Amino acid sequence: MLLAIDIGNTNIVLGLLDGDRLDQQWRLATHHHYTSDECAATLRSLFDLAGVDRAQVSHAIISCVVPPLLPIFERTCLKSFDLTPLVVGPGMRTGMPIAVDNPPEVGADRIVNAVAAYERLGAPVIAIDFGTAITFDCVSAAGEFVGGLILPGLLVSLDALIDRASKLASVELVKPPAVIGKNTTHMLQSGMIYGYAGLVDMTVERIREELGREARVIATGGLAHLIAAETKSIERVDPFLTLDGLRILFDRNHGQVSRSAGGVDAPGGID
Repeated sequence: MLLAIDIGNTNIVLGLLDGDRLDQQWRLATHHHYTSDECAATLRSLFDLAGVDRAQVSHAIISCVVPPLLPIFERTCLKSFDLTPLVVGPGMRTGMPIAVDNPPEVGADRIVNAVAAYERLGAPVIAIDFGTAITFDCVSAAGEFVGGLILPGLLVSLDALIDRASKLASVELVKPPAVIGKNTTHMLQSGMIYGYAGLVDMTVERIREELGREARVIATGGLAHLIAAETKSIERVDPFLTLDGLRILFDRNHGQVSRSAGGVDAPGGID
């Protein structure tokens, strides 16, 4: 089995894959002061609760956008599974040319998402990830990663607004009863959900002017379902897109992974 680990700024997502089937999936809060012992203890507990034998894990791959946590999780894989993980980064065979000004500065998760989106929908394609930041990752008709956009995520924007506006309080991000809110809570919810939905549709429209009118759109991330339901441009939501991309990259780089001592079929996925 393959353990895929996606270390993001807000959450760490782990998936246990048997071939292209996702057997287990876990989501942890990202803490920048984790130790490898804490991570190893957490992983062992998760495996025990799921009734999975850790000895079944034969390989691991990591995508990380929080640099201090990368060596922590590399040591965690060594302690928990006796594995040296493959790490997504420069020099990896992605099967996708990176046609941007400075390829090494592109977040690992963005390349992973672009590869998975291309495998799922072909090209040109736009992958939108609703995370701490919202990223638009664009793959040209020639199958090249050509860049994209980065903007503040919903929760980041909401937290900043609440912090700067004395009379506003945090609200649950759910669809309000109407676009025109009748109270402050519904006004905030409407602004965040319909405002971001409109932002997505307009941004996709502008991207298609450069990338190609036929460009398809797939979304992932914790709040993807909430926004995608109110857009016209997002045709597919896949909460496990990044894990599937990690599986694909592992398959392309299998020879680089070793033991230190020697499309995901996703449950509950929505198309």
